[in-house]
Amino acid sequence: MDLGLKGKKALVTGGTRGIGRAIAETLAAEGCDVATCARDGAAVDATVKALTDKGVKATGRAVDVTDTDATTKWVNDAASELGGIDIVIANVSALAAGAGEDAWRRMLEVDMLGTVRVAEAALPYLEKSDAASFVSISSTAALESSQGVRAYSGIKAAIIAYMANASNAWAELGIRANTVSPGNVFFEGGVWDIRKKESPELFKVSLERNPLGRMATPQEVANAAVFLASPAASFITGVNLVVDGAMTRRIQY
Repeated sequence: MDLGLKGKKALVTGGTRGIGRAIAETLAAEGCDVATCARDGAAVDATVKALTDKGVKATGRAVDVTDTDATTKWVNDAASELGGIDIVIANVSALAAGAGEDAWRRMLEVDMLGTVRVAEAALPYLEKSDAASFVSISSTAALESSQGVRAYSGIKAAIIAYMANASNAWAELGIRANTVSPGNVFFEGGVWDIRKKESPELFKVSLERNPLGRMATPQEVANAAVFLASPAASFITGVNLVVDGAMTRRIQY
């Protein structure tokens, strides 16, 4: 299936590892020019090289999305370097554990306001696109009550609400807004890889919650995000697409 991404211009936050890296590489494989950012400059440079090797235009910056000025400058620079913006995928996360004030503040600044900052900066460019799309990465942690009160769950739920409202507010501008909520995702160096090594019993219990007998790969989440972002999903907006291998037990309407 041709997703219609060839020649499109995309921004991906947190695009150097895990889900974000898989999204950036999938976009590039589909012929999309890609700009990405992360806090680690060396990782950004390595990612840009890998994307460029796929035959597309790629650019990247070391950016902390809690810095409004730096985030806005990155978006403006990326639009200039790529020649516009058609797609934004907000993926970066603080992954803050716990329910203390520090965890809430970190999740708010990175996940929620990081998404808002990128959206506000990118909107003028998206309005000029004939295939404008914004996708945020949330989590199934936002959908079910588990593990007590957690800043991670609360803020990820707020992102889903933000995107649902944005889908209506931006529709008249021709901009689609959707969310992808992954379940457990396993990759080397990721959260579940660390838990497997440090808390094997917790890992075992979590793995058993997955009816398919395994956790998702970053590529499986990327496939969903890139489809929603693409012109192939041109009449889909306001959706929260769950990618969890039936781990959550709720009925989706």
